[in-house]
Amino acid sequence: MIWLRTFLALAAWAVFTLPAAAHPHVWVTMQSELLYSRDGSITGIRHHWTFDDMFSAFATQGIQAKVKGEFSREELAPLAHVNVESLKEYKYFTYVTADGKSASLTDPSPDYWLDYKNSALVLNFTLPFKHPVKAKYLKVEIYDPTIFVDFEFANQSPVHLVGAPTGCKLDVVLPHDITTAQSQKLGEAFFNSLSSSQDWGAQFANKILVNCP
Repeated sequence: MIWLRTFLALAAWAVFTLPAAAHPHVWVTMQSELLYSRDGSITGIRHHWTFDDMFSAFATQGIQAKVKGEFSREELAPLAHVNVESLKEYKYFTYVTADGKSASLTDPSPDYWLDYKNSALVLNFTLPFKHPVKAKYLKVEIYDPTIFVDFEFANQSPVHLVGAPTGCKLDVVLPHDITTAQSQKLGEAFFNSLSSSQDWGAQFANKILVNCP
């Protein structure tokens, strides 16, 4: 998480847009795909995370681009590596239960990459399951335990089932957002003391629910 905090500290210092006591500091709009095999097992989760404009601007500072205002996947590859490595501590903000039992994910497949679209960075990566899972009821929760990063689903096509068995039903549950008043009441010291193990941010989880026959 150091890379996120460093970039946002620079952003706040430069443009003075972040309140003195406010969380979150980074905003991510996401689309996700649940990947199934032919036997009906879910094998992975593919994420596409679009970062907010301010974070994207500071994250790309210092990257040499052949075309002004544009960045290729190759030029962004070192940053993509740092992003993915940093997210490991937080289990990639993705938590899964299958029929009520925790299902383990592994580190991202090596084909992850960053795109740069409409002045925003888009991180694309796939999290394989440690073991393919067959489940009648699958729940995927996406959230930052420390609320430093705010996640929200895209308005259009937020989640897709890829190759899922016939009859599986998908539901997306949006969380209630932490208000500015709540954030300021708790104070920055409270948020800075949070760690991934405390799981305080679970109450603001985005949820993907899949029911299969």
